[in-house]
Amino acid sequence: MPKPAIVCHGGAGHGARDQPGVEEATSLGWTLLQQGDSALDAALAAVVMMENDPFLNAGTGGRIRADGSIQLDAAVMTSDGRFGAVTCIEQTKNPILVAAKLLDEQVNMLAGRGAREFADSINVPRDEVEGSPQSTGNDTVGVIVRDQSGLIVVASSTGGCTGRPAGRIGDTPLIGAGIWCDEYVGISATGIGEAITLKMSSLRIADRVSSGGGLSDALKWGVEQFNSDIEVGFIGLSSQGDGVGIANTKMPWASKS
Repeated sequence: MPKPAIVCHGGAGHGARDQPGVEEATSLGWTLLQQGDSALDAALAAVVMMENDPFLNAGTGGRIRADGSIQLDAAVMTSDGRFGAVTCIEQTKNPILVAAKLLDEQVNMLAGRGAREFADSINVPRDEVEGSPQSTGNDTVGVIVRDQSGLIVVASSTGGCTGRPAGRIGDTPLIGAGIWCDEYVGISATGIGEAITLKMSSLRIADRVSSGGGLSDALKWGVEQFNSDIEVGFIGLSSQGDGVGIANTKMPWASKS
């Protein structure tokens, strides 16, 4: 029987102040796994906790765009081949819950008004998101979980970047760039979204693992593809073993297994 495990990160560039929030989310997900809950339930609960943490750049802590709006992105992917994502969604404190509802829909990604109208249809309430006044934001929160059935789930959420145009999309909701999951491994990226997207980092790291490479070596290789002035980090969890996190900057992360 597969061994349950969870690994979470709080975003590239975040420091020790944010470590407790990441550890609390990891502990919550781990408790649910120990109770026999699914990898999906544990991953969503952990992300929601971090979306509700104003110190992290997701949900409540989302960054304010150039036009004053707060547009959030989130994505979920599973090792049994499902994917759901929303991007530029407004009035939604926990976009990860909307993304997860797309896992079993014919449409697996929605943007802007369409994403919010879908959230209305599944009774996710509209809430004004105050956002964070911090003038930073190239980061995300991310969770990867493996349950006792062997299912792996990756869930990521981001508040975007301060001052970027309305409608800007980073790597977080993009399959293969900010997120990837298959039968061998789950990967979640954080950092400069445009740079991560151009390199399709999560898929390329996963390919190294599925080809027989070690997870730590694959994550290290992923980080090494970027110049040191481009903040980037990754967490990964394979079908066996513990979760791993590697970054070229500060990145709060935690794991349990």
